[in-house]
Amino acid sequence: MIPGMSPHLLTASLLLSAYLLGSVSGSLLLGRLRGVDIRQHGSGNAGGTNAFRTLGWKFALAVAAFDIGKGVLATWLALRLAPVGQPLDAAAHGYLAATAAILGHVWPLWHGFRGGKGAATAVGGLLVLWPLAVPPLLLAWVLVLTATGYVGLATVVAGACLPLLAWWSDAEPARLWFCIGIGLYLLFTHRSNLQRLREGTESRFERARLLHKLVRGQQR
Repeated sequence: MIPGMSPHLLTASLLLSAYLLGSVSGSLLLGRLRGVDIRQHGSGNAGGTNAFRTLGWKFALAVAAFDIGKGVLATWLALRLAPVGQPLDAAAHGYLAATAAILGHVWPLWHGFRGGKGAATAVGGLLVLWPLAVPPLLLAWVLVLTATGYVGLATVVAGACLPLLAWWSDAEPARLWFCIGIGLYLLFTHRSNLQRLREGTESRFERARLLHKLVRGQQR
């Protein structure tokens, strides 16, 4: 807690700071260094998948690391500086700050409220709040991606696994509701991907379909 600041003002400041941190888009910031606005290319989204399509895997990896990092930082600061002895404990501040950072990523103040879809920033928050959840979610993501080649579908499925994992582990209410919110939020931000899947026009990474190719190879 910061000495001399009222608890309510400190809570508001932490959440505002988390949103502003989330508003710093990795793909747009790093893209500007290369003279590219990836929103003018590919799908028009400022997320990691379009970063990969636009400027390759090295750029996409840097973007993912940046966006995960800001989720980590926003959540950690809220846990570290949260006021004590208040109805909202430190954990609640962490969940709220992670949510604010995700909102900032999707609707960034600094970039005309046109950002990414929030998955990497959500992972950053989870790495601080519930790190044990990240490996099974990553496994689900990899399995769906290597089976189908659809990044958006893999992200939605991994997000759907999060509340199930929280329920199965008998998580406390704050964690459970956070996980439900993240699952629904990823479903919302990837609604255009799901629509294209239904229409058969969604872009597919054929090189990522390793599991699909392995199964087909064994069937021959």
